[in-house]
Amino acid sequence: MVEEPSQRAPRTPDGSAVSSARGGRAGRAGPDGAGDALPPAVLRHRLVSPALFASVVVVATSGLVYELIAGTVGSYVLGDSVLQFSSVIGVYLFAMGVGSYLSRFVTGRLLERFIAIELGIALVGGASAPLLFGVYTALGAFRAALYLVVFVVGALVGLEIPLLIRLLEFRLSLKDLVARVLSLDYIGALIASLLFPLVFVPRLGLQRTSLLFGILNAGVAFLGTFLLPVERVKRLALRAQCLVVAGALAVGMVLVDRALGATEAAYFGAPVVYAEQSPYQRIVLTRSTSTTRLFLNGNLQFSSDDEHRYHEVLVHPAVAALGRDPRTALVLGGGDGLAVRELLRYPAIERIVLVDLDGAVTRLFSTLPLAVELNRGALSDPRVEILTEDAYGYVERAAEAFDLAVVDFPDPANYAVGKLYTASFYERLRERVGMRGVAVVQATSPYFARESFWSIVTTLEAAGWTARPLHAYVPSFGEWGYVLCGAEGLPEPEHLRVLGLRFLEDARLPELFDFPRDMARVPAPVNRLSDQRLVPIYAGEWTEWPR
Repeated sequence: MVEEPSQRAPRTPDGSAVSSARGGRAGRAGPDGAGDALPPAVLRHRLVSPALFASVVVVATSGLVYELIAGTVGSYVLGDSVLQFSSVIGVYLFAMGVGSYLSRFVTGRLLERFIAIELGIALVGGASAPLLFGVYTALGAFRAALYLVVFVVGALVGLEIPLLIRLLEFRLSLKDLVARVLSLDYIGALIASLLFPLVFVPRLGLQRTSLLFGILNAGVAFLGTFLLPVERVKRLALRAQCLVVAGALAVGMVLVDRALGATEAAYFGAPVVYAEQSPYQRIVLTRSTSTTRLFLNGNLQFSSDDEHRYHEVLVHPAVAALGRDPRTALVLGGGDGLAVRELLRYPAIERIVLVDLDGAVTRLFSTLPLAVELNRGALSDPRVEILTEDAYGYVERAAEAFDLAVVDFPDPANYAVGKLYTASFYERLRERVGMRGVAVVQATSPYFARESFWSIVTTLEAAGWTARPLHAYVPSFGEWGYVLCGAEGLPEPEHLRVLGLRFLEDARLPELFDFPRDMARVPAPVNRLSDQRLVPIYAGEWTEWPR
């Protein structure tokens, strides 16, 4: 006959019965095989269980946080956030299954093994973000390191939960125990999924977030030495191990910026003068003897040596096609203010609205003297209004019409950015410039990403624009492409409306619109919001070339 839970004798973590007598001490044969008495706390269900179940929440939260960190770092470095998060989640869950299966072979000394697993998670998971960024900037082989870290953390978490259930088994019936542990596990997952993007990453950054949760895992291990039975000598040794791991991770929180700065300086080949982890990307500004460069997630955005070529071609042919000096202009992306700088050359300009998702970029280029020098204080001009929001949402809700729209987004390396290259976005953009207005879109390289470039042109045409593709050579990037957009009859410009530019002049305008055979138009699909075919095309083309 099976005993009811209320009739069961108290059990130790390895399933041995605990006996007690009046006036005597309770003895047991615990997971370490020793015969010393149970600590008084073990006999007090009300004191032990809440702390242990709180540990379940920490364990669940930290496990998901490490998974989110890996997916985020992967999307920063490799692009295509859907692919990176999907593959990270898949590898992580598979590794958890492997760990759960292996837990059946763990017998005896459960507490010591649980603490060892917690400390392993603390070290590998806690150091995951600094480690992955370090591998990316210093050693290469990022993808292998990413999935190795994900697998190790997932396997350890897969071991962790079954062992924790076995440690708690002598407290409750199995059905109640499993229900509580799994409920708390899911609650921890909810906490992690909400706090990670809203609190941890904006306030701490990825590196400090992973190190903080490593410390929390070490804290769970340390707490276990007080709540569950183990020999005194071993208990002291385990506590010492926990403190060493937590201390190492705490030191890492203090030194992580300095260490990351050293590896970034080596990777970028120039001293780092500014570095910040925003909620959206890693922002790094370097300065050598004569050159300033901006990197976002390790990808070069501009070099002061030749950015004038990129931004002059981005802005001035569009104004020439407009046929008059613009009074109002909309800049989407371009948080560095360099396109705004070019627009402010026109005396008739009265209002420029700059919409950029990452306020950290616009703040940097509004305040840091080196950055302000590059854009000539453009973002502090009283005619410029800066809006920190998603450009798709802005063009959807805005009612204002502009003479000119300058679209300067990053390349469509992932689906979050890819939606800004879709027909639906371009249809909404048409409403912002009206029938007499002109827009210009940066459109990646027509040489290195030929099909991607012509897909953007095809998509603009599908959205009702008349498109005039153009290109220019920018030494830092090679041949780079843009698309002028307007109503039917949009001309190819012949005369610039400003003089004294460093690169462009009237005589050079015709060659911007002349595409040689190896960059000529090829069949390319329309990029729609429902499928975003451009993103995998772009990823496939750029994998063939170093960036």
